[in-house]
Amino acid sequence: MITPRDPRSQGGVERHVTEVARRHAAVGHEVTVLCGNAGGGAPEVERRDGYEVRVLPAYPRDRDWSFVPALWREMRLADPEIVHVQSYHTLVPPAAMLRALTLKVPCVLTFHGGGHSSGLRNRVRRLQRLVQRPLFARTAKLVAVARFEIEEYGRELRLGPEHFALIPNGTDVSFGTARPDRSGPPTIASVGRLERYKGHHRVIEAFPTVLERRPEARLQIVGTGPQEAELRRLVERLGLASRVELTSVPADRPEEMAALLRRVSVFALLSEFETHPIAAVEAAAAGCRLVVADVGGTRELATSGFARPVPLDAPAAELGLVLAAELERPPRTDRPPTLSWDESADLLLDLYRSILAPRESTSRV
Repeated sequence: MITPRDPRSQGGVERHVTEVARRHAAVGHEVTVLCGNAGGGAPEVERRDGYEVRVLPAYPRDRDWSFVPALWREMRLADPEIVHVQSYHTLVPPAAMLRALTLKVPCVLTFHGGGHSSGLRNRVRRLQRLVQRPLFARTAKLVAVARFEIEEYGRELRLGPEHFALIPNGTDVSFGTARPDRSGPPTIASVGRLERYKGHHRVIEAFPTVLERRPEARLQIVGTGPQEAELRRLVERLGLASRVELTSVPADRPEEMAALLRRVSVFALLSEFETHPIAAVEAAAAGCRLVVADVGGTRELATSGFARPVPLDAPAAELGLVLAAELERPPRTDRPPTLSWDESADLLLDLYRSILAPRESTSRV
């Protein structure tokens, strides 16, 4: 598997890679994860949960568009039977797809098309996909984690549905099995990497309106990232320091996130773009009420009836009224249709086998 960032970091792609890699290793497959380190430095090698992570220097330092020169050599040394590229929006995926072609190794790519705090980076996403179209067309399969990707990207790239496979992210089954514990003050949570496009600031700005209706309410901002200092200043400026907590949960401890969400009444996801928001799906499974931006993959949650959508540009007071109204509603008793991580990982293994089987048959002939 090849991914731009270290899977030990916090984020949806990193969570996906971690959950799938350890499950594939657990059933006897040899898994190597190659990724970049935007901080530079010497290569790092770690064996964890049965698979190997090789963190390679990425350039330029402290930037997230990641050119990893060592990838070319490391892919050859890994001697893979199949290459799975996770995400498309840095310089790592096209280099990995091209190297797989030169090695004559079948390649699968999962889009994981998220947003970005830079407006320019968001605007060039479509151009990035179009530029990589010749490489996408030569993959063995393009994996979508949400149905809209097949329709939208297929039309954009002029690739038929047969070139795609729909395999959503998994969710941790523990989120839906334990009893909620909402005996404390009503709590709203906004979960995700602390970057501007994730919309945490929108929830904070709306929270004074919530307090007008529910003075006992609390807000938790859960995540790590470059916007932390800015968010803390916003909390202080609005006089919310006693009501708003900034905290984080390690990416490899889903049981801690499950425990947190069981105490949350409303989960807010006001991100500018999400494909298949794992945290939101798990929050719904934990019985939380969901308030989401009416865009991308979060719109699919709203369409299925598991979230209340709001326009991305809704005024803070309007958003606050929606959040306060959702606090008044009881916890959900129905659960969204989801795959477990075991099921998601198994579907990927089935896909790999379907790709490799014709090659093995040809080699035997």
